[in-house]
Amino acid sequence: MTDIIRITTSNKERDFSMFLNIDEAFRIMEQLADVTLRRLLDNEIFELDPGLQDPTQITKRVLEARAQNEFFRAFFRLPGKEKLHEVADCSLWTPFSRCHTAGRMYASDSYVCFASKEGGCCNVLIPLREVVSVEKMEDTSLLPNPIIISIRSKMAFQFIELKNRDSLVENLLLRLKQVNASNPVHYNCVDKKETNSLMFVSTCVLSDCESQDLGTVASQSEDKNEGEKENSHLLNAEVLRSVFHQSGAESLDFRMSREQIKERLWNDHFAEYGRTVCMFRTEKIRKLVAMGIPESLRGKLWILFSDAMSDLASHPGYYRNLVEVSMGKCCMATEEIERDLHRSLPEHPTFQNETGIAALRRVLTAYAHRNPKIGYCQSMNILTSVLLLYAEEEEAFWLLVAVCERMLPDYFNHRVIGAQVDQSVFEELIKERLPELADHIKDLSTLASISLSWFLTLFLSIMPLESAVNVVDCFFYDGIKAIFQLGLAILEANAVELCNSKDDGHALMILSRFLDHVKNEESPLPPISNQHAFFSDEQEPCPVTEIADLIHDSYEKFGDHSVEQIEHMRYKHRIRVLQSHEDTTKQNVLRVVIPDVSILPEDLEELYDLFKREHLMSCYWQWMGPVIERHDPNRPYAEQYRIDSQQFTNLYELVSPWTCGEHTKVLAERTFRLLDENMDRLIEFKGFASCLDVMYNGEMNEKINMLYRLHIPPALTENERDSQSPLKNPLLSTSRPLVLEKANGDTVDYQKQLKQMLKDLAKEKDAKTEKAMPKMSQREFIQFCKTLYSMFHEDPEENYLYQAIATVTTLLLQIGEVGQRSSSLGSGSDEFTEDLQPEASAQDPVFTDTVKTTHKETQALPVTEGNWIISFEQILASLLTEQSLVNFFEKPLELKPKLENAKLNQYTLKTNGKSSQSLAEPVINTQ
Repeated sequence: MTDIIRITTSNKERDFSMFLNIDEAFRIMEQLADVTLRRLLDNEIFELDPGLQDPTQITKRVLEARAQNEFFRAFFRLPGKEKLHEVADCSLWTPFSRCHTAGRMYASDSYVCFASKEGGCCNVLIPLREVVSVEKMEDTSLLPNPIIISIRSKMAFQFIELKNRDSLVENLLLRLKQVNASNPVHYNCVDKKETNSLMFVSTCVLSDCESQDLGTVASQSEDKNEGEKENSHLLNAEVLRSVFHQSGAESLDFRMSREQIKERLWNDHFAEYGRTVCMFRTEKIRKLVAMGIPESLRGKLWILFSDAMSDLASHPGYYRNLVEVSMGKCCMATEEIERDLHRSLPEHPTFQNETGIAALRRVLTAYAHRNPKIGYCQSMNILTSVLLLYAEEEEAFWLLVAVCERMLPDYFNHRVIGAQVDQSVFEELIKERLPELADHIKDLSTLASISLSWFLTLFLSIMPLESAVNVVDCFFYDGIKAIFQLGLAILEANAVELCNSKDDGHALMILSRFLDHVKNEESPLPPISNQHAFFSDEQEPCPVTEIADLIHDSYEKFGDHSVEQIEHMRYKHRIRVLQSHEDTTKQNVLRVVIPDVSILPEDLEELYDLFKREHLMSCYWQWMGPVIERHDPNRPYAEQYRIDSQQFTNLYELVSPWTCGEHTKVLAERTFRLLDENMDRLIEFKGFASCLDVMYNGEMNEKINMLYRLHIPPALTENERDSQSPLKNPLLSTSRPLVLEKANGDTVDYQKQLKQMLKDLAKEKDAKTEKAMPKMSQREFIQFCKTLYSMFHEDPEENYLYQAIATVTTLLLQIGEVGQRSSSLGSGSDEFTEDLQPEASAQDPVFTDTVKTTHKETQALPVTEGNWIISFEQILASLLTEQSLVNFFEKPLELKPKLENAKLNQYTLKTNGKSSQSLAEPVINTQ
């Protein structure tokens, strides 16, 4: 059978075949789907590449460049705005192996990076701000096309076998000049004999000798009258772990000796592989990390591995200024931060003290102010608490920036899309690497939901702290890959018990017990009680697992997944997660709307799809416009999708039963203005559905009520293009007789009907307690009649309806004239009134009220026809006198045929409307 690509949508499956290169086609389709879905459905944080702004200009080359950019940023965990410029095959001199290592150079806005062809052999990250010079060397047979990149820590990197060397060096020098101009270098004065601080000399703005007291340094640059303000937000100049260091007992001597051994191993490694962020990163350093970083080096190495120091060095004073601006401001994020401050490592002495709590408050508040799209999310407090234990306050802030914005993108936002995508990837990895467990546990989403906190808090909330920090070590070196492989190792260690578990709760208890007993016997820290001790009331003791052994197993058994493989799986699962969110949104919207309307649930679901599709198609046609910004995932479900006047008009023409030929568009615009109560020029699905519900399922009085409101302000505007034209029709006449003879010989005395109508309205008005609707002027009434005539066109009973509406219009025009004459004469006894009502006008309160209040009410109306007015009650009562009109408004209407027709024609109407722009058809359907 021919290979096919199957695209599954909510409604059907589509198969594509006969490809020249199916793998390439699939990759392109996958990229298009990812770009489109993230742009349309995940625009909360997703920023589109400039090359993808116009869908008609997207090419295979553009997509390949984007894919390469994303891989580059993910592999080296660089900022999302970092743009890749050159990729070149080359070889790098690696002094530790005394040879050149083949690989690939990546040159971007602010970095030069190298990755060996043999995975894990050697990687190098060189920030341009560290570079002193880029030089071409003499070309020889042994060193073809060499260049030397020298950095500030007196290291040099030799690259050879570079094609297009001249242009590459020229571009590197140009970007180096730009980087140095925008980020002036801060030189340091560190004694090179200080081994622990030497590796950080070139990249820290403030070295150890310069940062003895950040508060003192800052206060020297401020006026004395600002001293109190500065002291109110004085930053911690040292790690909180050292401030609240617990004195070790004699039993910890062995652990301290192990720490000293680790420190010596690391110092030996620094001497051979480098001490700065530009160090050679090899399999050897990964093994050292897996053993656990020494306490004295942990914070500094986290900063190196995450490259948070580049942000720190290029933004001097940024954090301090951010603290001053953000502290004291109250918003939802700060309220949530205050609520969670004392839940952050409450068992640790550092956060039982106001010093630790204040530092945590400053970092979280400053970050929420820096990135309001994320603001503050639960679990950020736990992560930040641990960062403060091992890094200075400003360093902890930049570490948090690195985690939230680069290393765990999309994790910390309103919908935690990134975490859910990785949960879905984790499910696939379980099926692939632990098939027996997957066969026993049919619903792997249970394990995924249990493991969600593993990913969000990097195991910090569910492991003893002294063990969890080793996991964080691996995370900062290897990224999310370390969490995936450790999660698999934990599930494998508990596979037998999990296969025998009775339910989800039992599985949760098994994993919680195991994680609670993951210990770190080599840690110099005294053990801290864990919050999950309540799971330890088991009947038999749980065996202790050493964290170093668990991490070692994770690398040995599950460490073979590359960054490229993980990113590919994320592509695939992001589509499913986003569509799942859309399904959830849809169900929640329908749950809110269904109780308020009489539309059948299945029809309402189809209507929602049409509403959403109209928004999505407008996003496509108006790629550069503000339409896409209307989808806000942070809003309540019912408010996430909103449409403007043009989109509403398109839908109205497709599904509304009130079609009036050329007048339909005018009526649609008035309906939109009526529904747009908050005047933001956008309406939500609930308003749209409620409007259609009245049209299809409303009682006659509800339909007339809506029609009436469509012909008075704000729905009807003064400058509406067709509202000024009078309705010149012989059927509208105030001289028409009030006694008519019907075809069967019967006569109808409309004078008596009008009199009775006025009496009935008087009783109804007395019974009403709600505020009456504004009266309608003659200009508005003419538009109302015009709409009715247009609605009756091509109806099977068209002639009867025209005759009926002519009669009713005559009655209403005469009522309006009665009020007009009475108002001008100042009394209620004109000639016509006496003929119409032989009794005293006081006997008909509605009529009397019309006469007496006309002048007062119309003073506020900019009516050009004098004081002619008519009320809703009078119009309704008049319409009820004609059975053909009653039948028209009360006849049952079917929404389903309209929906079926709309599904077929919605896209056609859009393309026809845009044909003049010659826009191409979208490559992939997002519905």
